[in-house]
Amino acid sequence: MSDRKKSKSGEDPSAREPVIENRKSRHDYAITETLECGLRLVGSEVKSLRKGQASLAEGWILPQLEPPELRLLNVTIAEYPPAGAHRQHEPTRQRVLLAHRREIIKFATEAKAKGATIVPLKIYWVRGRAKILIGIGLGKKQHDKRESIAKREDKRDMDRALSRRR
Repeated sequence: MSDRKKSKSGEDPSAREPVIENRKSRHDYAITETLECGLRLVGSEVKSLRKGQASLAEGWILPQLEPPELRLLNVTIAEYPPAGAHRQHEPTRQRVLLAHRREIIKFATEAKAKGATIVPLKIYWVRGRAKILIGIGLGKKQHDKRESIAKREDKRDMDRALSRRR
């Protein structure tokens, strides 16, 4: 039996919480590997994230090997006005990502070896805790972007033609 509380409609309350995605990252980078990490946040950041007021578009992750640590940079989490002036957080501060030491080392060395960037892909909620999905991204060239757009449009056209046949 699950220890999660269900709402009257029978669904998990965390399923209604917003998911903040970085759609631009999948367009600009070829994501090779992903990792789910926790986020070390302050109270007003949690409230703001629950309202879906964050932007991952310009964000990236700085890996550090000594001590093993991943830091989230340039991600904006909007201020939460009801928190008041004294309990407010800085919107673009560095945030520490929580992961196992061996995962951090593995991810950092792979990114450095490939000459890649570690980018945030999405922030979501798991059992009331904020999680962030990060990935190793190899930068796409302009022709690669055009190729992926063409593939996506071809797939859309095929799906449209199949739905008309039915």
